[in-house]
Amino acid sequence: MFVSEKEIEIRYAETDQMGVVYHANYVIWLELGRTQLIRDLGFSVIKFEADGYVSPVMNVNIRYKAAMRYGEKAIIRTWVKSQDRMRTVYAYEILHTDGTIAATATSEHIVVKKENFRPVAFNRVDEVWYNKYKEIAEIQD
Repeated sequence: MFVSEKEIEIRYAETDQMGVVYHANYVIWLELGRTQLIRDLGFSVIKFEADGYVSPVMNVNIRYKAAMRYGEKAIIRTWVKSQDRMRTVYAYEILHTDGTIAATATSEHIVVKKENFRPVAFNRVDEVWYNKYKEIAEIQD
């Protein structure tokens, strides 16, 4: 299983009145992690979109376990949990620098044509990328 890591510094603007990271910011961090994974594997979201495709989020699930605060660093670990013809599920851990898990998450994506949002099988859009995801997926079918 291939796991990508992205470290970020928590900005003041990401916190709430209690001084902890506001829950919605974790969704942004998931996107940073997913983009880093794609880049680490040698693929490009920019090229994918230029070719006429996008990958909308169909579902996000986050479990919050330990608060994160301004001035700390967060480590986002991202991997492909599962891949089938139509659906990619990414898994995430957001960690404190000491390894304490702050949150775990999954996000589910499909591939659609940018012009009409019609779903299309990922393996028909980019067979190399699809096969790489199948190879590194945590859950093999």
